[in-house]
Amino acid sequence: MADFGQLISENIPRLRRYARALVRDSHLADDLVQDCLERAWSKQHLWIDRGEIRPWLFTILHNIYANTARRYNRAPQQLPIEASPEQSVNADQESQVALRELERSLARLPDGQREVILLVGLEQFSYEETAMALDLPVGTVMSRLSRARSKLRETMNGEQTPSLRSVK
Repeated sequence: MADFGQLISENIPRLRRYARALVRDSHLADDLVQDCLERAWSKQHLWIDRGEIRPWLFTILHNIYANTARRYNRAPQQLPIEASPEQSVNADQESQVALRELERSLARLPDGQREVILLVGLEQFSYEETAMALDLPVGTVMSRLSRARSKLRETMNGEQTPSLRSVK
């Protein structure tokens, strides 16, 4: 078994990427990751020999994010995503426009759908790992992912969803 500190440090880039996608601000994301790492380090006795560490770390990160969001009137802050410093090659103009449209579309999704699509699509978690990280049933993960993908497709293709009306 690898050293606990080494296992944590191997997952920091993934935690930062997910945190940035959640809060859309690099400084807030770094604070969120720092809080996650502090909590993981102080609670390492709860993880010992529980299997892969990545879902456990993402669970901690998600719970800290959810608690913080609840504290701020249950609404996520709408902050722009800064350009990622990890990019080694600048994207061409069309790619930048498509990326900004994707960012706007992701920001319009409800928190639950956005969290699921980021974990499955960006972090490539399995449905089971996502369910464990978000403390949801696998069926709920699958339905949120389906709704999020449909909503993203509609938004990216410029389709308008019809408004719901009550039928008597």
